Order: sequence, then structure tokens, then C-alpha cells
Amino acid sequence: MRILIAEDAAVLRAGLERLLVDAGHEVVEAVSDATGLLDKVNEHQPDLAIIDVRMPPTYTDEGIRAAVLIRKQNPEVGVLVFSQYVEERYAAELISENTGGFGYLLKDRVADVEEFLKAVDSVGNAGTVLDPEVVTQILVRSRQQRDLSALSGREREVLQLMAEGRSNHAISEALFISPGSVEKHISSIFTKFDLSPEDSSNRRVLAVLKFLEA
Repeated sequence: MRILIAEDAAVLRAGLERLLVDAGHEVVEAVSDATGLLDKVNEHQPDLAIIDVRMPPTYTDEGIRAAVLIRKQNPEVGVLVFSQYVEERYAAELISENTGGFGYLLKDRVADVEEFLKAVDSVGNAGTVLDPEVVTQILVRSRQQRDLSALSGREREVLQLMAEGRSNHAISEALFISPGSVEKHISSIFTKFDLSPEDSSNRRVLAVLKFLEA
């Protein structure tokens, strides 16, 4: 896989590059700021861009704003946001723009190298990987902006796990309920969100996006 890294911390940037190369990937470029990041993506056309949220020159949100633009202008490029911070508004926008080829992981919560490399492979192959804490913070923000009274507490739990990309089986194990109960909760969510059977191919995604919308 051809990967571009945007990370301002020199040691972490070098470590990511070595880790990815050792795993068999090609790092086409590793940059220390968000300046010209879109030009670099256009130049190299990587399979995946790994981007920090807060980068020079202001160390606020340059990285994640660049990620939003990459998703819009280069939808074929997977984007993995790898940061210490959750920017809820931009994270929700990134998810709503396109559900495939996107990930958001928190540096302090990645348990091991293999977990990170699996996330890289998944996002680079059009998958979605979201840290549960990222999802939680987005949902907290959404609850402040949207009336979710139509959903029961259990339905919100199911929907949060759906947003993390978990299968029905994984949801049933996490909540200690039967797969049949999970299916009933999901069906109820579809009904309450007015998602018709005609949207059966992507109702799961639409339900998550509807919940995350401001």
C-alpha cells in the first residue's frame, strides 16, 4: 500500500514510517505540517493518508481540515486520522461525507502495533475504523443538537456500536443479548429514522449518519 504521513512530531513520524515500511508498505512522503498537504496527495495519489489533527503553523485543526478536503477532492484516497484529540464537528463531517476508507484513532488508546496495522489495512481497503471514544464524543455532541427521544436507551447503545463498525454478532456479544434481539433493535431504529426497505443495501450506514448529523 502507498501511504502518505502528515505528523509534526519528528520521532513519531519516523517511527510510523519505519513501522509501515517494515510491514511491507511504501511511504511515499512524510511531512511535518499541513501546508501543501493537498498538493502532496495530488502529486503522489497514495492509497492512504495518515494525518494528525493539530499541526503547524497554528497547531489547532489544520490537519483535520486538510483531511476533510482530501475526502471531498480525492475520495479514492483513504484517510486515517491519528491524533490525541477528538474534533467532534469535523469527525462527524468526515463520516457523513463518505463511510468507506476512513478511520479515526486516538494515539493514547491504540493498544498495540498489530491493532494499528490492522486499522491501516482496513482503511486502505475502503473499510471504516473508529475508536469507541471518538464515537462517544460525537454522539454526546449530537445529543446536544438533536432530539433522540424516539430511540430507546438500548437502541442508542446498538446504534453506537454500529457506528464503531461492529457486526450484529459483535453487538450481541458486547451487550449480552441475542443476535435476534439485535436485529429487532436495528429494525426499530430503521423504522424510527424513516429508512425504507428500498434503502436495504445501505440502511445501516444511513442510520448511523442520520444519528450523527447536526
